[in-house]
Amino acid sequence: MIYVVATLTIKPETRAALIAGAKTCIDITRKEKGCILYDLHESTTDPARFVFVEQWETIEDLMAHGGNAHMKAWRAIVKECMSAPTRIEIITPEKVDIR
Repeated sequence: MIYVVATLTIKPETRAALIAGAKTCIDITRKEKGCILYDLHESTTDPARFVFVEQWETIEDLMAHGGNAHMKAWRAIVKECMSAPTRIEIITPEKVDIR
């Protein structure tokens, strides 16, 4: 299992366009092979910051997702909305031993 946390910082005036584009992307992505979870969240401290939280069965499923046509369309929307580069973290489900 693979987790992804993607943080987007947008230009405030592009908020509606980002949300509209995200809805389409999310609807399609949730039907993809290996997609367990694909949600968009809004920061409570910064209205220009959004965070995608994803969960995939395998790294191969995640990589296939990135090459799909709807992701190319989504990237074009994001490019117009962003005020900073997207920060993407890919995380394994293993917990850190803090004993």
